[in-house]
Amino acid sequence: MNEPKLFLRARWQDLILITYDVDPQLLLEHIPPGLEPDTIDGRAFVSLVAFDFLDTKIKGIKVPFHVNFPEINLRIYVKNNEKRGVVFIREFVPKAIIPLIANTLYNENYKAITMSSEVQKNGTIFLNHKIKLLGKFYEINAEAENQPYMPPADSTEHFFKEHEWGFGTSKDGNPLIYKVEHPFWNVYPLVKFQHNFDFEAIYGKKWGVLNGQQPYNVAFAQGSAVKVFEGQLM
Repeated sequence: MNEPKLFLRARWQDLILITYDVDPQLLLEHIPPGLEPDTIDGRAFVSLVAFDFLDTKIKGIKVPFHVNFPEINLRIYVKNNEKRGVVFIREFVPKAIIPLIANTLYNENYKAITMSSEVQKNGTIFLNHKIKLLGKFYEINAEAENQPYMPPADSTEHFFKEHEWGFGTSKDGNPLIYKVEHPFWNVYPLVKFQHNFDFEAIYGKKWGVLNGQQPYNVAFAQGSAVKVFEGQLM
């Protein structure tokens, strides 16, 4: 495999990761060849992740009106031998050019929709993400103490927030891999959170199993600067 070229620089800021445990069979159709679910005690996982994309540069260039924006994605956790990573089921952003680039180069499942984000910080952090889809509004809200700390490497928070690899499938069905670099993220002590996402309405019938289910873990990560490298065939 050739040394990949840098594709994107940005800052991923204030990430809320709401994770559910599921039967691994639910994920199999989404997993590229050569990969398997990354499990704990035989259970697989899917996360609803909301955060802010800031100071974005593609190939070193800031695209006008596409520098700072929110993203919400639904992702699953997979591994290829020692490589642990994620596969995205769906990624929402508010800018149309982002799906065009990502879907073309990475065959990702991006979609541009009406959405917004707001973060207020003092002694307490308040986070709100809102989307409008099919005429309905859905929100994610979280409150945390503004006292970031580094969880240990064997913690559940570390398991879900730290992944060096992204995986996908090319348009002709071959598995893709791309590298994501960032330092380990601090997390904020979560006080409370809530969301009203209808997973079946938003992501499809099979994901309705998440409706009403209590999360396996909720983590609020501080984020950092990131580098995303060009994808390559595995």
